[in-house]
Amino acid sequence: MTLKKPTIRQRGIYLLPNLFTTGALFAGFYAITSAMGGRYETAVISIFVAMILDGLDGRVARLTNTQSEFGAQYDSLSDMLSFGVAPALVMYLFAFSSLGKVGLFAAFVHTAGGALRLARFNTQLATADKRYFQGLPSPAAAAIPAGFIWVCIEYGYDMAVFKYVALLLITCSGLLMVSNFRYSSFKEIDFKGKVPFFVAIAVMLGIAFVMAQPQTMLFLLFLGYAISGPVVTLIMRRRKWQGRKA
Repeated sequence: MTLKKPTIRQRGIYLLPNLFTTGALFAGFYAITSAMGGRYETAVISIFVAMILDGLDGRVARLTNTQSEFGAQYDSLSDMLSFGVAPALVMYLFAFSSLGKVGLFAAFVHTAGGALRLARFNTQLATADKRYFQGLPSPAAAAIPAGFIWVCIEYGYDMAVFKYVALLLITCSGLLMVSNFRYSSFKEIDFKGKVPFFVAIAVMLGIAFVMAQPQTMLFLLFLGYAISGPVVTLIMRRRKWQGRKA
């Protein structure tokens, strides 16, 4: 009688997707250190780099079939630093240092909103509607203060005048993350399928517009996305109410 050898459970992590997550984590950390050194343009660019890397790690994991619970948790911790802590600290150092506790509170609203948003996303991952995000995604929320800072640096705006606009933006970004507004996840778009030729031209022109003036275009794009949540939610609720009335 031959005895079966006990199966040895292999331990370890998938390297490739976690390299992208580590890159996003480092970009968020580098944004903080750059802001502490007064290099605010480098700081905001680092936040946008973190967004790109954060978008790649999940897609790489799905393409290579290397999803794991460790990767999901590691990604959330990376997002917390890069999109919750980093934008708030960069904005505080850039615009809120003269506002005292008011500026500190506004920056903390964004950080706390990011933490709550990520915790809710992780707990509702199995039951959530894949077509929509509940609350503004943390990368998009981080892009709003980061884009605003980049625009101010590019055009030389005086923060003594615009600091209250910054205060409103970062407070709203934090609150939108924990709101119940629906935001499109764009997961229903089939990137593998064929599209008409004019769609390819439109995409090419869109990329050209963004690359020509990235500071303004990225800020406006993500600000528009943030506004789309309340608009879409109100339209859906109005249609639902009209359907019940009919």
